[in-house]
Order: sequence, then structure tokens, then C-alpha cells
Amino acid sequence: MSVRETVLPYHRPWIGEEEIAEVVETLRSGWLTMGPKTMRFEEEFARFVGARHAVAVNSCTAALALALDVLGIGPGDEVITSTMTFTATAAVVLHTGAKPVLVDCEPDTLNLDMERALAAVTPATRAIIPVHMAGHPCDMDEVRSLARRHGLAVIEDAAHALPAAYKGARIGSISDFTAFSFYAGKNMTTGEGGMVTTDNDEWAESLRTRRLHGLSRDAWARHDPRGSWRYDVTYPGYKYNMTDINAALGLHQLTRLPQMHSRRLELVERYFQLLSDVPELILPVTRPQTEPAWHLFIVKLARERLTIGRDEVIAQLRQRNICTSVTFIPLHLHSYYRDVLGLKSEDFPHASALADSIVSLPLYPRMEISDVDDVCAALAEIIEEHRR
Repeated sequence: MSVRETVLPYHRPWIGEEEIAEVVETLRSGWLTMGPKTMRFEEEFARFVGARHAVAVNSCTAALALALDVLGIGPGDEVITSTMTFTATAAVVLHTGAKPVLVDCEPDTLNLDMERALAAVTPATRAIIPVHMAGHPCDMDEVRSLARRHGLAVIEDAAHALPAAYKGARIGSISDFTAFSFYAGKNMTTGEGGMVTTDNDEWAESLRTRRLHGLSRDAWARHDPRGSWRYDVTYPGYKYNMTDINAALGLHQLTRLPQMHSRRLELVERYFQLLSDVPELILPVTRPQTEPAWHLFIVKLARERLTIGRDEVIAQLRQRNICTSVTFIPLHLHSYYRDVLGLKSEDFPHASALADSIVSLPLYPRMEISDVDDVCAALAEIIEEHRR
């Protein structure tokens, strides 16, 4: 068994001296919470994705929750989304009192199966949340067509999808709302943080008010020398705002994003070069007219060709000092969603089959090409030892 000399992490963020200097300057400025840097980050992010408005928050979960709140979604309403996602996508719907309606995913992209989404529409359906799994854009033409036909709002879960594009339009510039994540493991990071984009002026104003307790004036405006201490509470809002410390990271991560994305493409190309002829592996697909963000490189094991299961493959990679992950365990297989929503595995044939066969391989800009070579060599060795 060949073993790397050092452990290859599943992910490691790329933080440069510019980010460090900006954070230090922020700490020294005395202004730590949401202020001028957050506003500058919002402006630059909106310009980058081509949206009219970008509102910075403390997580993608907060971005999704605010979008639902602004739409007034609540008890008696239904929101369609994919079972192949992280719990936050459905949990924010539950927190409004509405019902998340989970549907199966496509077997190749792992994105929302639009035929099943259409079949799931009822008179109670108010919105649809397509999830761009691994950074591969959903078929947004189909999503928008369904939404128009049934009068639904569209909230894109783009936690994986920066800087993806669909038919030349950046994700973030297409739908009613788009929610992004800047968690430590994402394509760009603010440590913790998120962003919600919209082109609707009224919705944007509501997002800004509701992210900070429903105050009529945020702290920056109230404590600016030219401002007033007076404020009004216009809505029972939330504590979802981003801080200037996080935004300081985001400003330079956003500038670095094209470079980091270019590096991801090089690593992905190497994965395809080395794994495309391995019949025991099913590699990711790229649909026409899409530009994936390549947040993840998910391979599917052809389990019928192997004498071991996915979990053992992961364990044997770890023995070789290579860390991997599973993104995601479908929601219908978690005890809460299974029991409360009364879900059965057979209702989600694609996601249920994928649950025991997908592996996310290491993919991040600080990797070397030789790291990809090590991952592929280790996978090839394991497959050779356990081929049927």
C-alpha cells in the first residue's frame, strides 16, 4: 500500500497577506461590526455577479431565511426543494411554519429533478429553492418556466455556486433572490458569512432592515458624526448582519476569486485526465451552456463493480493520508425529516441510490497538481485491489 508522507486535507482556505492586513486595519480602526467595509463589500459583490442589490449577512442560512421572510411565507405554505442538500435549505422553511416539500435529484448533476418538482406543485406552493449542487447550475430556464406557470417565487441556494454562470449570466443575477455562502470551506470565504442578491428595490430595503432587528437606521448610520442617534423599529427583525471583520476578508477574497477559480479548473482537468478511463468511477458532468463553480468534485462509485462499499473506500483513502468527505446525506434519510415529514427512501430513488456511492474528493486552490496525482493513484490502487 502506497501512503503519502503528509496528510492531504479535504480543504484548506487560501488566505493571503492582503486579507490579513485588511483585518488588522479593521481591528485598529475601532469599527468592528457592520459598517463601511461591509457596505463596500456589498457594492463590489453586486457588481461582480451582476445584481442590482447585494445584502451581506452572517450565513447563507440567514440569506435563505430573510428571503422567505420578505416573501411572507408562513404557516399553510409549501416550498419545493431538493432532498440532495444541506439541512439548512429545508430548516429555514420549517422555521417560518411552512412545509418543505422535498423532491428527488437528477442522477448525473445531483440537482433538482424538475419533472418531480412540477409534480410536487399544489395550490399551497409559494416558492421553489433550486440548489446548485457542487456548483453546477440548475436548469434555470426550466425553474423559471415552472415558477411563471404557477406564480412561484424563486430563491436560489447558491452556497456552492460562486462564480458559476448559466447561459452567460452569473448565478446571483437571475432569480428573485439568490443566497450565497462564505463559510470557511467555500470557494471564497469570510470565515462565516453570506450574501443575498436581488434586483427588486423594495425587497432589498426590507432585507437590509430585517437583517438588523428591523431598525430604521443601522449602527453605522446612527454613530456616524453626521448621523442621528434616533431610530425606529419598523419590523421585528433578526440579528443576521455581517461584521466589518468578515467583510475585510471578503473584499480581498472576491478580488482573488477569479485566480482561485482558474486554479480549480486546472485541478478539475487533471482529475478528468487521470480518472476518465476508470470504469468503476462515474465522474461529474457539465451540462451545455453552464459554467460550474467546481466547488466540489464528486465521484460516484459503480458499486456493482467493486467488492467493497463507499465507506470502506473512504477509510482506505484515509489510511493513505488522503481526506475526503460525503456531500450530502440526502435529507429524507435523516431521522427528523424522515419522521416528521413521513418520507420513504423509495420516494427518492436517485438520491437514495447515490447516498451510499458518492465521494467528494479534495479540491481547493492551494492543492498542487501532484496532490491530485496522489489522490488518483490511491483511488486506482484501492479499485485494483477490490475490483470484481
